[in-house]
Amino acid sequence: MTATREGMTMGPLVAAIDQGTSSTRFLVFNAKTAELLSHHQVEIRQSFPKEGWVEQDPKEILQSVYDCMERTCEKLGQLHIDVSHIKAVGVTNQRETTLVWDKETGEPLYNAIVWLDLRTQSTVERLINKTPGKSKNHLKHKTGLPISTYFSAVKLRWLMDNVEEVAEAVLTHRAMFGTVDSWLIWCLTGGKSGGVHVTDVTNASRTMLFNIHTLDWDPELCRYFGVPMEILPKVKSSSEIYGSMNSGSLAGVPISGCLGDQSAALVGQMCFQDGQAKNTYGTGCFLLRNTGVEPVMSDHGLLTTIAYKLGKDAPAYYALEGSVAIAGAVVRWLKDNMGIIRSSSEIEKLAGEVGSSYGCYFVPAFSGLYAPYWEPSARGIICGLTQFTNRSHLAFAALEAVCFQTREILDAMNQDYGVPLSQLQVDGGMTSNRLLMQLQADILCVPVVKPSMPETTALGAAMAAGAAEGVGVWSLAPGDLAAVPTERYQPQINTEESEFRYARWKKAVQKAMNWETTEPVRKCISTALCFLPLSTQTTSSRIRAGTVGTE
Repeated sequence: MTATREGMTMGPLVAAIDQGTSSTRFLVFNAKTAELLSHHQVEIRQSFPKEGWVEQDPKEILQSVYDCMERTCEKLGQLHIDVSHIKAVGVTNQRETTLVWDKETGEPLYNAIVWLDLRTQSTVERLINKTPGKSKNHLKHKTGLPISTYFSAVKLRWLMDNVEEVAEAVLTHRAMFGTVDSWLIWCLTGGKSGGVHVTDVTNASRTMLFNIHTLDWDPELCRYFGVPMEILPKVKSSSEIYGSMNSGSLAGVPISGCLGDQSAALVGQMCFQDGQAKNTYGTGCFLLRNTGVEPVMSDHGLLTTIAYKLGKDAPAYYALEGSVAIAGAVVRWLKDNMGIIRSSSEIEKLAGEVGSSYGCYFVPAFSGLYAPYWEPSARGIICGLTQFTNRSHLAFAALEAVCFQTREILDAMNQDYGVPLSQLQVDGGMTSNRLLMQLQADILCVPVVKPSMPETTALGAAMAAGAAEGVGVWSLAPGDLAAVPTERYQPQINTEESEFRYARWKKAVQKAMNWETTEPVRKCISTALCFLPLSTQTTSSRIRAGTVGTE
């Protein structure tokens, strides 16, 4: 039987939960055409209890999923689409964010520690200093990752060391660890009453506890971080039936797809061929390039990660990844902390009023610098200020910063992979900003290609769910993949100007390094050229009061 809308015949439907850093969404797609039929979105709060700390409430995350599901089902009803035609649900999620809960009560034992969080910086420095040669890449041969605050293992270690409830639950064998996907799937399949404790290979590969060659938890890595393996979820492929929805409008529907958000976007952009790449502009910015069934290790500061494994018996595909911590988050900072804009959509108009930063450069290293530097001591700076600089220039510099950071990771990827990208496929919330997309093409000196349907992350999770064995409503055969209309941005400035601006950006990045030191910070006294160490907690009132960098 097929779903109907206004008398039209439609194919089976597949839904996706897209749980991101700033919002949760639930989306429903037609499995035959990939058409987005309905969706609902709820914003998620972030809390900053201390400088550098970023947390979220696991219960709020879960409730947002339930709310989005029910509201979307209501909207489908208004479109005369029967929700019984939803044959599967996929899950895609913010990666690395770390949760521990009690399997007997079902209660979280602490807030979720978000991937951006920096509280483990001293732990990371101690770990690196203990390695031979004090190398951040000591575990890279197994994990594909540098030792960094970014990944889950050090966050889990902090919880075990600093939260009494977590330590006690571990000792009494009641603790469960998971990234956001594990928490959601466990709760949605029954929680303390038979919930399934699983993750997929893409999320597991972001923990520093997972061996990307054996595709399982690594006992040696778990001993290294002092993590008992019994608290870890079972690792599955990205496309198989894990369990079924336990309640609500979709009770009984299988959950059969699971991908970390960046892997989901790679699938949603249909980058199934060796060498294909996409860049997602969300809270952060993530460039992934499919490297096929063999992992490629980076010599230029990129990560080696699992791209996807679409079936129990399917091979794992790998990717090179360039991760940037702050992209859309810089727009949110300008809105929430500085009051420069009232809504995120205003930044395009504000920046467009000047068309240039006029020598102002913004390095938004609020959580240190990720790829290609992996420098947790860096902090955000704005430099090149003059009396001419106004909020429009600052808005333009913020957009340019996103583009310059992408250029850095694309340069590193071209060096590692050996074959330069001839165009960049893009997706994510920020791609609706046309000025940003044009700036990106100008700074990369290659075309930027944006799909007309921007929800590629959710689409990837839906594709994995619909293609799972036992569901089989979505074909991933190359000949069956629907062609997606695109919008193309061509570079419009000459290469010399692009290279000049990029060189100035690189100079600004060096000024951002090594801010977080034990030395006292002197107040900035120059009005012509000012370096301000900025974080996600910095506000306009603190800058006016002269307290930035002096706490």
